[in-house]
Amino acid sequence: EMYERYATQYYMGPWVPDLAGLADLRRGERVLDLACGTGVVARYAATQVGPTGQVTGLDFNAGMLAIARATPPSPGATISWSEGSAVAMDFPDASFDVILCQQGLQFFPDRLAALREMHRVLVPGGWVLLSVWKSPSPYNIAVGEALERYAGMDTATKYRAARVVPNAEALHHMMVESGFRAVQIRPRAMVVRLPQIEMFVLGHLSSSPVAGALAAMSEEWLAEFAKQIKLALQPYADGDGVAVPDEVNIAIAHT
Repeated sequence: EMYERYATQYYMGPWVPDLAGLADLRRGERVLDLACGTGVVARYAATQVGPTGQVTGLDFNAGMLAIARATPPSPGATISWSEGSAVAMDFPDASFDVILCQQGLQFFPDRLAALREMHRVLVPGGWVLLSVWKSPSPYNIAVGEALERYAGMDTATKYRAARVVPNAEALHHMMVESGFRAVQIRPRAMVVRLPQIEMFVLGHLSSSPVAGALAAMSEEWLAEFAKQIKLALQPYADGDGVAVPDEVNIAIAHT
């Protein structure tokens, strides 16, 4: 619930129209949202492929899928939610026309195996579009530094793992090695607006892998922690929140 409220609404959701737009989704297509989380990409895709299309959301996290199932559906295609691993998908060959994967690749235990699975479950000529962060944003840098100071290096490293991603050249190589053709890497940039940063950061991190470390902090330390982040992001102040630049690389390829 916290992930949907904070990460999806403010941090992941704004990138979805661009990712899906590059896919040029058509009515009646079968779409897989891989590493779907609480389903923001799947819900958007459902509106694009319409009632004759099919959308499947796959994630290994049962809690995320529970929220996805409980969220009111979008108009368009019915969405099927499935629990499973990206490196061993329980789908027949050639099950999908398009695969969308937003910020999932860096978390797969075997990235090449996951890419080969994507290739397998796509129809001949099917498309995959996956996005990964290009670099740490000012927000991520500020949060990482504050976690290092107030919660220790291990917690900071756990938080920073989401941004440990292949660069454009490595991403291109991985796609080609996995059998994909016509591989393109499209850099995209956006200014992300986050509200009341001292409140937002605590809510956002409560939905992340470092939630336990924050729960162990005293109220005094949490207040100081959030204050440090607000001070670090002062150059990006925007009303009562902040507006921070961010970047992703989107890999586009077909089978």
